[in-house]
Parts: sequence; structure tokens; C-alpha cells
Amino acid sequence: MDVNERIRQEKERWEKETLKKELSENLLYTPSGIPLKVVYTPDDQNLEEYLEKVGFPGEYPFTRGIQPDMYRGRLWTMRQYSGMGTAEETNKRFRFLLEQGQTGLSVAFDLPTQIGYDSDHPLALGEVGKTGVAVDSLADMEVIFKEIPLDRISTSMTINAPAAILLAMYIVCAEKQGVSIEKLRGTIQNDILKEYTVRGTYIFPIKPSIRLITDIFAYCSRHLPKWNTINVASYHLREAGCDAVQEIAFSFANAIAYVEAGIAAGLSVDDFAPRISWIFNTHNHFFEEIAKYRAARRLWARIMKERFGAKNKNSYKFRAHMQTGGSTLTAQQPLINIIRGTYQTLAAVLGGLQSMAVSSFDEALCLPTEEAALVSLRTQQLIAYESGAADVVDPLAGSYYVESLTDEIERRAQEYIHKIDEMGGVISAIERGYIQQEIQNKAYEIQKKVESGEIKVVGVNCFQTEESTRIKISRADPNLEKEQIARLERIRSQRDSKSVERALEQLKRAAQGDDNLMPPILEAVRSYATLGEICGVLREVFGEYKQTIIL
Repeated sequence: MDVNERIRQEKERWEKETLKKELSENLLYTPSGIPLKVVYTPDDQNLEEYLEKVGFPGEYPFTRGIQPDMYRGRLWTMRQYSGMGTAEETNKRFRFLLEQGQTGLSVAFDLPTQIGYDSDHPLALGEVGKTGVAVDSLADMEVIFKEIPLDRISTSMTINAPAAILLAMYIVCAEKQGVSIEKLRGTIQNDILKEYTVRGTYIFPIKPSIRLITDIFAYCSRHLPKWNTINVASYHLREAGCDAVQEIAFSFANAIAYVEAGIAAGLSVDDFAPRISWIFNTHNHFFEEIAKYRAARRLWARIMKERFGAKNKNSYKFRAHMQTGGSTLTAQQPLINIIRGTYQTLAAVLGGLQSMAVSSFDEALCLPTEEAALVSLRTQQLIAYESGAADVVDPLAGSYYVESLTDEIERRAQEYIHKIDEMGGVISAIERGYIQQEIQNKAYEIQKKVESGEIKVVGVNCFQTEESTRIKISRADPNLEKEQIARLERIRSQRDSKSVERALEQLKRAAQGDDNLMPPILEAVRSYATLGEICGVLREVFGEYKQTIIL
């Protein structure tokens, strides 16, 4: 008798004689709706497909990791997402974290910066420095990275609509430090499509926004070979309410559109695909999250090889940063958020990611205090150096449960991508409101389950306490906005206004034509033209995006 058949028969016997209850009486599901068996056995896998579907680390389809030795060779980059209102405060926080062993920087910008307005714009009133650092011009960027050697650190910037401008500021900062830009390492998020579905920090219509992205692809492929030109952000899709399957499917559909746009702009796929990176979100279901990362690696490798015909194996690699789930944090009993962050980080380590940040335990209440940020960094360091989780590659491979979840997540994500393809691609799906509606429906479904108690949230709908936990709260300086505007006014008064005018006029002509926009943006930044002035020129030429209302 075949071994698998014997195991199957024995499992049936066990269910009847030992388990002694109907499985349907106690059926459980992952948050993505995948039904879970009581136990998994070898017959839940097809070992004949092992080499094709699982294989070895560092080899196609990269299910087990993109490097052959993974963390044995190099630990993940440890970051904390930081932006503290003013450039000076942000510089101070960065230098503190680097002194404590952080190995990469991650910049959070305030809302006016994200949507291309200077701090003195009427729409910026009350928002300056609230969700991150305010950056009005190159002068702010110079302060943020003062005494931080840009040739020795990797920097991630969560910026989208004005990504080209913030990248230009970073490049000029490096030039002023005497650093060759070929040495710069890091990423700009630059993922505009998810802004139209969940996040909302868009500026321009879709077509010119995609042009800016492909201009960055082209410029960086020639001048910044180590820079990740896009960081496709499933993180914000997940925070908006989608599940793990949708997180892969919708972000991959966005990435497919970027690859198609790069090819349509005349680039070879292997010129830019190796510099595509990702930011994913790790939520609470430990095993589903591990399987999600394994499924994502395999699916992306197949898309790049089979759909786009990429030849460079680096084009196949799903290189991802993750941040633990901000929306999983609770204002109630905030200290237990440390535990949530710990097992979410462990799931990402077992899932094999390249860069990580842990949301701080106080983030449901305020921007992270120094103490909370340090606890988050120490969480990563404890897992890296004390837990043993980084000692072997893909330690849960071969788990009947994890392999089964990996297969099912990949299958369901492929179904979503196929459906989006049938709609004409992700841009068409966005314009029709399909993705927005799917995420809204899932978010509503989850919220109903939390309110009914079907989904347990410790401290919120179970195991509540009446005692308040006293923690430090970071508070924005009430004078911050006034001081930032005064700095901006000084920059405008001290710069060469004629040089600014020439640079902005050159940018306008380039935007009206089809020249690559990075060189004129760089010249505008060097002249200390402000973010708002540069975006104002592009708004004049491109117009602004009008949101599709989905009811």
C-alpha cells in the first residue's frame, strides 16, 4: 500500500476512534477565512512537488528564502519608523537609535509633506509635524541627516506622491557630504496606486503619477544602482482592513502595473525589477503570517519569470521589509502591545524577511516616546541574538500545517490577481472601485466579529481591567508649527530667487514634454526651491486627482 494512502486511512480511523467528535462542531478559520483542520499530516502535502514548490533557499522559486544562508550570513536590517515633528528632533532620535544598535533608518513625514504642501500653506494648518517630520526644503533634509554618514547607512522614506522630490533632497544631501550617490542604499516608498485605494496622500492623476515612477526607475538604474526605486506597500492595505490573502493579491496587482509601466516606458524588466522592494504588515495569526511570506516569495518569483520573462534571478526575489501591525495595537492595557509586537516579529523572522520595524507599544496613543522606541528595537535584538530563531533557514519548512497554509494562500491570491486581470488590470479595478469595496467589506466583517466577541482582542472585548496603566505620552511642542514656518521664511529670504525661478521654469517645460523629470527636480532642490513650489509647478501642468467615491 502507498505510504500516503496508509496515512490517510489511519487518519480517518483516528478521527472516528480517538477524536470522537464531528470536526464541523469545532471548525476554526484563519483571519483570511482559510478553514483549519484539527491536525495536519503528510497526506496534506504532495512530496512529488517538493522541489518545484519548496526547493532550497536562495534558488527559484525562493519559497524558503532569497539568500542561501539567510540570517546565518546576515541578520535583517533593524529599523524603527521615526519622524519627530522638527528636523532637529528627528536627527536626535535617529542618532539615539543608531547608538543603541539600530542598523537602518526609516523616516516618517508629516501630512503636509506627504501631499506636497509647505508648512505655511493654509491646508497645512494644525498638521505641521503631527504624524512625522516636516520637510519644506533641502535645508530640513540637511538637518535630519546631520552627522549621519549616508554612505554607511540604509534609509527608507515613506513618501509617495512627492517621492521624486524627497529622493532628490536625499541625493543632494549626500553630495554635500561628499558621498558618491552610487553608494546610497535605501528606498523610497513611491507606491502611488495604493494611495488611490486606501491611504489618500495622492496629488496628481494616475497617468502623470506613473510617469514620475518610471522616471525614477530610469534615473536610478543609471545613477543609483543600490537604491530601491519603489517599496510596494501592502502595509497600508492591511491597515485599512484587508486580510493576508488580499494583502498579497492587491499589492502584487499594483506591482504588476508598475512593471508593465516600466516596460511600456522602454525599460528592460531586468533594468529595474531587481530594485523593487516591499513593505508588508505582520498581524496576529502567527502561522498564517509565516505562510504568507513564504507564499509571497514563491508567487512573485513565478510572476516575474512566467509573466514578464525576466532573466536576472535578482528580478525574481521578493525583498521585503515589514512593520508589525499598527492597527493591532490597543490603547487599553498598552503594555501588552509589547507582547503583540514580539510574536509578530518572530513570525516575520520565521517567514524570512530582510528588514523589520516593530510598532511601539504606545502608538495607539501618541508618537513613540524614546523609551517605547528602544523597547521595540530591543525586541528585534532579543529575537536575533537570544531566541535561536535566526540560526537555521526557514525552520518551519516541512511543517504539514505551514506548507498547507502556504499553498492555500498562494492559490487564493492568484485567484484575486486573475480576477483583476480580467477587469483590465489594477488601474481599471481602482477606477471601478473594486479593490476599495473588497477592503471595506473585509474591514466591516472583521469589526462586526470583534464587536460580537467572535474575534477576541485582549483588553478590549475580553480580559478587561478597570485600572489605568500609566505610561509616558509624547506631546508635540505647541510652538513647532510657528518655528517651522519661521525657518521656511528664512530659507526663502536667503536663497537666490532668480536661480529658483529658472529651475522651476525648467521643471515646468520638462513636465509639459516627455523628458525625465529627475534632473530638473534635482536642480530645483539644489536651488532650495521648496517642496510646495515644486509640487505647485507639477500641479499646474498635471492637475490634481479627484477621488472616486465608493458607497
